[in-house]
Amino acid sequence: MNALKKLIAENYKNTFSYKSYRERIDALHLEGKVTGPVQDEHLLEYSKLNVHRMDRWDKHTKLSDETVSFFSSIVEPLDVLIISEGWCGDAAQIVPVVIKMMEKSKSIHAHIILRDDHLEIMDMFLTNGKSRSIPMFIIIDKQGQVLGKYGPRPEKSQILMDELKASCAGKDQIKEKLHLWYARDKHAEIEKEFMSVMKGALEHANRTL
Repeated sequence: MNALKKLIAENYKNTFSYKSYRERIDALHLEGKVTGPVQDEHLLEYSKLNVHRMDRWDKHTKLSDETVSFFSSIVEPLDVLIISEGWCGDAAQIVPVVIKMMEKSKSIHAHIILRDDHLEIMDMFLTNGKSRSIPMFIIIDKQGQVLGKYGPRPEKSQILMDELKASCAGKDQIKEKLHLWYARDKHAEIEKEFMSVMKGALEHANRTL
């Protein structure tokens, strides 16, 4: 039995809710630590910045009427496995928004795992077949079938990142411009793309009934 099937069979035992994920990050900060095996001051600073980013979206995410209507209409029981880490800037921008979207349906349940604690699962959902990029959202039905996935970032932000890398921009400049893009977009692309993936997942589920 592979790691994902085992996790599903155990009903997502030892995964985090969004609340407990946030609490775990905060508890580690009190110890001067971050999630994952690598510990250094740069990751700690990133992780602390990400707390402020998540707080902002927790408080100020305003979903579109279309998003609210669509997710409120979902009655198919689904689980969404989220692969993340506290130090990941994209995760801090995306996870809170997707959580808000899923909360509009009583049938969708989120389960968060840390990437570096679950590399076997992460390696089943590599970006371009090679990169352990996060966050990753895996949509799973109650029979344990994977219906779709989303991540690690919106297409337009990926295009921006690719252009910046091609121009030989430094890491700090890339991060600054990427997070400025998220702030200006106000999660519109996240809503549009995750809703599209969820629609595809539901169509997949209906075809296999």
